[in-house]
Amino acid sequence: MHLRLFAAAVLMLEPASALARNIVLTNDDGLTSNVRALYMALKERGDDVIVSVPCSNQSGMGAAIKVMRPLGPLAAGCRNGAAKAGDPGAGPMTRAGFGKDFFYVDGTPVMATLYGVDVAAMQRWGKAPDLVLSGPNEGQNVGYIVISSGTVSNAQYAATRGIPAIALSAGENTTDDAQLANPKSTVVARLSVDLVRALEVRAGKGPLLPPGLALNVNFPDVLEGAQWKPSRIGTYNHLQIRFTDDIGKSASPEIIAAARSRGFALPNLPGITAAMNSAAPRPDELDDETVVNRKNIAVSVMQLGYEHQAVARRWLHTHLRGFLGQ
Repeated sequence: MHLRLFAAAVLMLEPASALARNIVLTNDDGLTSNVRALYMALKERGDDVIVSVPCSNQSGMGAAIKVMRPLGPLAAGCRNGAAKAGDPGAGPMTRAGFGKDFFYVDGTPVMATLYGVDVAAMQRWGKAPDLVLSGPNEGQNVGYIVISSGTVSNAQYAATRGIPAIALSAGENTTDDAQLANPKSTVVARLSVDLVRALEVRAGKGPLLPPGLALNVNFPDVLEGAQWKPSRIGTYNHLQIRFTDDIGKSASPEIIAAARSRGFALPNLPGITAAMNSAAPRPDELDDETVVNRKNIAVSVMQLGYEHQAVARRWLHTHLRGFLGQ
């Protein structure tokens, strides 16, 4: 179904009760055009929204948290002026024009998510939010690299609390640090709201998502003509992540170009690098989100944590019978 038809069908079916949810909006990038656009789209439909994001760009931090390490005053200002040096380690944004709904945390993405759920939501609603949306990220999160994604880990953490959660990722072409008003951000935001509405219509009075799962959604760089498609995680990986003793020499030309577009060079020093996978996907890998999101919107279902399916548990009990004391 094309996006316009999808949106029209959702609007015709949408119940009035679906237009007011308590939502925590988070990410791993900090204050961005994408998060601002999604906030505005959600507010337009009547949702009560709390934005809680990291002070600085924390891409690649995955599920990292700083346990029992108090957050002191900011040593430096936050991305895009969300807060300035000397402000508290967490709290309301101090940038002009961002009111009571916007918060920052000088920590990892998951820490920002938990601030939104445990502090800001409790202060406002006295309970957990109805939904956690993580993103839209500046860059897709597809394949096994989702293990390192703060965007995805935010959704995982929220879902383990029993809160419906969706990770959203768009192209790097949605960045706009100058004005926080990239037109592509607005398109991604409206499409994200369409997905929430579709879930609401189908959920009726039940939970927005079944317990024990979350969604990973990836938008293509080119949004025009894109369709919603179901996909899988991790059968094909377009990025190969390696540790190298020379980042500058090991990165692929595409990665070097992407780094330069974001204003930094890759030095000839040790570290983690990424290279594009030169192998084409096999026929059985064509429904992987890494492949689907090249032209369409990939929607993948995620289990929580590391629990496996029942078939794997049966294998364990059978394969190690006796050894496990059974």
